[in-house]
Amino acid sequence: MHSYIRQSHKIPVHDVELDGWLYLPQTETLSPAILMSHGFAAVKELYIDKFAETFAEAGYVVVLYDHRNFGKSGGQVRGEIIPQQQIEDMREVLTWLTQRPEVDASRIGVWGSSFSGGHAITMGALDRRVGCVVSQVPTISGYQNLLRRAGVNIHSVFQAFQADRAARYQGKEPRYRKVIAQNGEPGIFSSDGAEDFFSAAWTLAEGWDNRVTLRSSEKASEYEPGQLIDRISPTPLLMLVAEKDSVTPTDLAIAAYSRALEPKKLVMLPDAHFDPYVKHAAQAKREALGWFNQHLM
Repeated sequence: MHSYIRQSHKIPVHDVELDGWLYLPQTETLSPAILMSHGFAAVKELYIDKFAETFAEAGYVVVLYDHRNFGKSGGQVRGEIIPQQQIEDMREVLTWLTQRPEVDASRIGVWGSSFSGGHAITMGALDRRVGCVVSQVPTISGYQNLLRRAGVNIHSVFQAFQADRAARYQGKEPRYRKVIAQNGEPGIFSSDGAEDFFSAAWTLAEGWDNRVTLRSSEKASEYEPGQLIDRISPTPLLMLVAEKDSVTPTDLAIAAYSRALEPKKLVMLPDAHFDPYVKHAAQAKREALGWFNQHLM
């Protein structure tokens, strides 16, 4: 076990500063590093800081940050999620991390969960600086997620996307949706323990806002990390998949894993989408750390 310190940093990327935590193990030698970010509508304080602490205790430099438009990071429009912008920001954070004097830039891993699990897949496929990938309950196909969630209402959803685009073009305020149900308004997520998970943010994270723009859902529905999964190799890939996941459906993840090339490993976690963060966190941390140790230490 290593002792570590946690520093707060404002990380400049493109036109904003991202609010991040840098975990530094107390060692005299250069350390391997892990890049971490949160999922859709979440913030860094929402349980994944505990994963960062586990990795830091094991001797890794870790950077964990809020995506633009979320938490204490800069950016406008607040609550807006553009997947490709998040990927471009992530690559800049990776560059920042490689230039830290404490980091061995030849040994850097990426960890992501849910929406950022898709980012981990994308980063592993596109950026050869990434030496190891851990993708937990990842988004595989935004379009398939949308079809399953919207069901028979799919056409009205597309009409709402189009109406929002027209209104924004005319200079009107963007339309927002609740993340979880509040004050009689339905939320995007209602199953798999979503309300327990996200409502914890009101306690764990100062100022968490229970809303995202409607455009965020539109752009998420166009995000297809699974199409890149066969490009990760020869970078090692670990996928942690929940057995009863209806948010990022289990069958989509297993099918994507079958398209990935070696070296790769699949671990099935019990229960539903949000259970790896708390209920089965010990197993999820242990599997991720073992994979990082195998390929980065």
